Amino acid sequence: MPLTLALIAHDKMKPVLADWAAEHEAALRPHRLVCTGTTGGVIAARCPSLDITRVASGPLGGDQQIGALIVEKRIAGIIFFIDPLSPMPHDVDVKALTRLAVVYDVPIAMSRSTADLMLKGGLIAP
Repeated sequence: MPLTLALIAHDKMKPVLADWAAEHEAALRPHRLVCTGTTGGVIAARCPSLDITRVASGPLGGDQQIGALIVEKRIAGIIFFIDPLSPMPHDVDVKALTRLAVVYDVPIAMSRSTADLMLKGGLIAP
């Protein structure tokens, strides 16, 4: 059954997420992906076969848009490659998004290894 997954990445992590998506393109293809603006563009350029809906850029409200989808129970999982070493001006939005993921019990992977575990654990079925 197709799922709706959110894919998000901080600027320095966008290429890493695009690499991960390309590596797992076949497993992601049946699903609907919701991405923040720039992240969605990077992934779409790398993986044109994926069904990607882009919301606003994270600092312009995209994190909050995805948060609203979590509250509406329209997101089954989140892959959010964060950059823990760079300051983020919209850090409060990121914290709100991760808080909603926990409150609504939505699995969230914040690194390549946890995204791999989400895939291997069967949440994202090939």
